[in-house]
Amino acid sequence: MHPILLAILIVAGIGLLCGLLLAVASRLFAVRQDEKTVQLRAVLPGANCGACGYSGCDGYAAAMAKGEAAPGLCTPGGAETAAACGRLLGVEAHAEIKTCLVRCGGCAQVAGKKADYQGVPTCAAAAQFFGGDKLCAYGCLGYGDCAAVCPYGAIKIVDGLCTVDPSLCRACGQCVKTCPKHLLAIVPGSTRGVVRCASHAKGPVVLKACSKGCIGCRKCTKVCPQGAVTVEDFLASIDPEKCIGCGECAKACPNGCITIFG
Repeated sequence: MHPILLAILIVAGIGLLCGLLLAVASRLFAVRQDEKTVQLRAVLPGANCGACGYSGCDGYAAAMAKGEAAPGLCTPGGAETAAACGRLLGVEAHAEIKTCLVRCGGCAQVAGKKADYQGVPTCAAAAQFFGGDKLCAYGCLGYGDCAAVCPYGAIKIVDGLCTVDPSLCRACGQCVKTCPKHLLAIVPGSTRGVVRCASHAKGPVVLKACSKGCIGCRKCTKVCPQGAVTVEDFLASIDPEKCIGCGECAKACPNGCITIFG
C-alpha cells in the first residue's frame, strides 16, 4: 500500500475512534437536566441580574422547578414572564412589582462642592478621591455609573443627580450594585414615601453641604398619623408597610427632602 494512503487511513481511523470515544463519554458523563427547569429557563429573560434573589436565571429556574421559589419574582420579565412560569408550574402567578428609588436630592443647585475633580469621570473613581468632590460625603456624585449599567435606559443624570424613570425601570438591581455611595434601592412598587437623603451627619453639617438634606429634626415623626416615620442616627426613614401616603411628613419637613408618590 502506498505510504501516503496508509497515513491517511491511520489518521482517519484515529479520528473515528476518538469520535466514538467522545460520543460514549458524552452519554456516560452527561449531566441530566430537569425538563421543567429547562422549560422555565426558556421563558426567563436572561438578564441574570439577581433581582429575584438567586444567582441568575438558571438558579431561579431550578428553584422554581423544585418548588423552592415562587413564580413572579423576575421583575425584568414582568407580568408576561410571571404568567408563563405560572402556566408551566400549574399555578396562578402575578408579577411582584418593584421599582428603584434614589435616596438623594442633592442636585447641583442645592449641593455644594469641596473640590474641582479632574480625574476619571466615573463615580467609582471620584469616590476614591477623598469620598468624591461634594461636600456631602453621602451624596450622589452624578457621574453616571448607574446610567451606564442600566439595560433599560431608565436612569439619567439631571443637574448632577441620578434620576430614575419609573415607567422604564424594571428593578433589575444593576444600578444598586454599581453605586459606590449605596444611594439606590429596590423597593415595592406600592411605596408611597421616601426620604431623599442618606446622610447620617448632624444637622449643622448637613446644612453646610446641602440645603435639601435631612437634619434629623423629627418634625416628620411628630405629624405622621401612622407612626411610619422614624429618625435614627440623625436620618429619617419611612416604613413602606405603615405609610399611607398622606403627605403630612413632607409638609412638615423644613428642607423638603421627603417625596410622596401619588
